[in-house]
Amino acid sequence: MASIFNTLGIGYSGLNAAQVGINTTGHNISNAETEGYTRQRVITSAATPIIMRPGQVGNGVEVQDIKRVFDNFVFDRYNSVSSDKEYSDFEKQTLEELSTYFPEVDGVGIKTDLSQYYNMWQTFADNPDNDSIKVALAKQSETLTKHIQQTQGQVLNLQHQMNDQLAVNIKQVNDLAQQLADLNVSIDNAENGGKYTANDLRDKRNVIERSLSRLIGANVNQGQLEANIQIDSNSNTRTGSYTLSVNGFNIVDGGTYHPLRLDNDKNKFGFYDISYERQDGVLIPMNEEIKGGKIGAILDLRGGALDTTSGMPVDGVIQKTVTDLDAFAKGLIETTNNIYAQSASVRKESNIIELEGSNSLVSSNMGIKEGSFDVIIYDLDGNAVASRKVNIDVETSMTNGTNSIKAQLEANKDDNDDSNATNDVDDFLKFNYAPSATGEQKLELYMTPEAESKGYTFSVKDNVKEGSFNSGTNFAGALGLGRYFDGKNARDVKLNTTFELNPTLLHAGYSSSAGDNRLALDMVQQQFEKYDFHVGSEDYNTTLYGMFDVTSTYVGIATNAATSRNDTVTTQFNATELEYNSVSKVSVDEEMTNLIKYQTSYGAAAKVITTVDQMMQTLLGIKQ
Repeated sequence: MASIFNTLGIGYSGLNAAQVGINTTGHNISNAETEGYTRQRVITSAATPIIMRPGQVGNGVEVQDIKRVFDNFVFDRYNSVSSDKEYSDFEKQTLEELSTYFPEVDGVGIKTDLSQYYNMWQTFADNPDNDSIKVALAKQSETLTKHIQQTQGQVLNLQHQMNDQLAVNIKQVNDLAQQLADLNVSIDNAENGGKYTANDLRDKRNVIERSLSRLIGANVNQGQLEANIQIDSNSNTRTGSYTLSVNGFNIVDGGTYHPLRLDNDKNKFGFYDISYERQDGVLIPMNEEIKGGKIGAILDLRGGALDTTSGMPVDGVIQKTVTDLDAFAKGLIETTNNIYAQSASVRKESNIIELEGSNSLVSSNMGIKEGSFDVIIYDLDGNAVASRKVNIDVETSMTNGTNSIKAQLEANKDDNDDSNATNDVDDFLKFNYAPSATGEQKLELYMTPEAESKGYTFSVKDNVKEGSFNSGTNFAGALGLGRYFDGKNARDVKLNTTFELNPTLLHAGYSSSAGDNRLALDMVQQQFEKYDFHVGSEDYNTTLYGMFDVTSTYVGIATNAATSRNDTVTTQFNATELEYNSVSKVSVDEEMTNLIKYQTSYGAAAKVITTVDQMMQTLLGIKQ
């Protein structure tokens, strides 16, 4: 039965509802700038009425729950585009840094150094006996090689920075995954029984979900979707079983998480492999499975797949730049050395060669081709006194068989067709292919002591077809016989130490005779020759300039494409973020309006209690 005391309870319920509304509004205003905070609304309903003879009499108001204004569909899109935005921002930033290492558009850089290098060879050809020009040529060669080394060093340093960032970000992913698993337990405990919603805990979970999406492109999979139309027509949220996955691999499963493992112990360059640890402890490779977020960008830039033999990445934008620049430098080294082997000397020693004497030269990975080259003997006056052709086919090895390099050079032949057995190549030249005392195997060709004492020298000249430098065997260039450049790639290319210490030893001609400039003219011609460059699965037939253009153009195109993609993704992100904020972000103006509304409601409820108090005073006065 309703009574005056019941009316007092109704007034109190109104005060309580208004107080909860004010508290919630104040909470919203306080967190208006808190990242990930979702505005909250109080859900109220009429309390259970009292049944009386006239009918049901109202019994005040009840606070049913406090709900977030949250649209899971919009949040999922926001997460997805946040992953794309983080990927695109990092890609653009990194490629813009990479592009600064190739300032060719400004008329400076490696290509300009290469052009000046060939100009010096032309000057040398015009003045083949001028020592000052030899010094200038050596200095320009050092400038070119140092610039190539410096550029490759910058690219490799950037690649290793990517690798270091990978380790830092994977650690952050594991830390956030652990926090997320702990939050899931807290949310389950807080919402046990399904009566109340852990709004602030869910907000914290959403912040971590978005962070993981930005870092690694993680996706959330949860049970059923529940609508909250009492709050907002767009408001809904997911409940039930919870998993967070990366391309199908569950990183978080309810209250447990599966850490990602980093390992670089077996990689001599320190590049990290990422693995997913299953519950049974089995590690599954993840490098090529991560496609989104900042980590996806790092892997696509650094290179995801690692070669099990070399330890270097086999893909990635930066790795392709490294490979292209190495191919350019290797081409410069080998083609130059192949030409410079034509300069006469008393001794030619190769680079270290990791090839058994019985193995086929053509079938090796050294870049030697079928064909032939000549070994030419010169006297003190620069006259060619003997010449022998050495043939290379698929079966030719260094020391095994009658068609080996050793057998052909040591064969007792009449090279001059003069029936003289003492003036042929085998009478002047010695061959040695054996490990040294330090275990390093090199090819050594050198004049006999007697021939050297009489001023004899020799050269190695490739036989080319139709005048194309690329059509020779590349025997001397591949092995580094009588080399002009030391090194194998862009990391270690440098002028031969002998010429670096004494540039006056440089030759402009095939022989040592005064005025011979044939070698220098070949060097000038080299810049116009097309060579075969093998870069991974790609083959190029172009000049040295063209090969460098392949590298710098690739970097420029990749950077422009990244910038264009970033503009598109940024537009999508801004639109989605605006949509998400319009649903969930706190509007201070709206909250101030609600504050006035609850203030008025609180005052009206207080008036009810004041009125009941006056009624009770009247009743007590009648009794007295």
